[in-house]
Amino acid sequence: MIMTLQLYLVRHGGTAWSVSGQHTGRSDIPLIPQGEAEARRLAPRLQAVMFTHVLTSPSQRARQTYDLSGVGPKAVIDPDLAEWAYGDYEGRSSADIRAERPGWNVFRDGCPHGESPAEISARADRLIDRLRVLDGNVALFSHGQFSAVLAARWIGLAVIEAQHFRLNTASLSILGYDPHHPEVAVIAMWNTSA
Repeated sequence: MIMTLQLYLVRHGGTAWSVSGQHTGRSDIPLIPQGEAEARRLAPRLQAVMFTHVLTSPSQRARQTYDLSGVGPKAVIDPDLAEWAYGDYEGRSSADIRAERPGWNVFRDGCPHGESPAEISARADRLIDRLRVLDGNVALFSHGQFSAVLAARWIGLAVIEAQHFRLNTASLSILGYDPHHPEVAVIAMWNTSA
């Protein structure tokens, strides 16, 4: 039986900073009780899928979401699934940043002392190259803005286009291929919640 690759992209559950709108890149903050409940609500949908591989960001919020979702097999920590490194903008809201830097857009401008759009694009492309050789259903536990970049790069768009791919906490998206045109990468499902 020939299997095709499908990427089940899961954004972590809510944290104090996702609620307040603060950029959370490398700060390792946990899920709040609401985020834990969101992650548990993913369980019935994810446990119904047989996964060949499970990868998670190193952050505890992504790992907690994986743990609470009850997905098997054991997750492998993959540093390429980490959130955008926000550098000087870590812990700040977009509105606060734009008060100092009008018109700022992370997908176009990046972050001082953090990742640039070119760097995050290269990281997403490196991950995609590794994922494309896998087969079957692959679960990826990651973050909002990196996942948006991953989706944009999956279908061949520039990083700036990721600004159009908003993700809620504890959402599920699926990246794959068109069954009638298996060489065409598609976003099969986007930003669904349990």
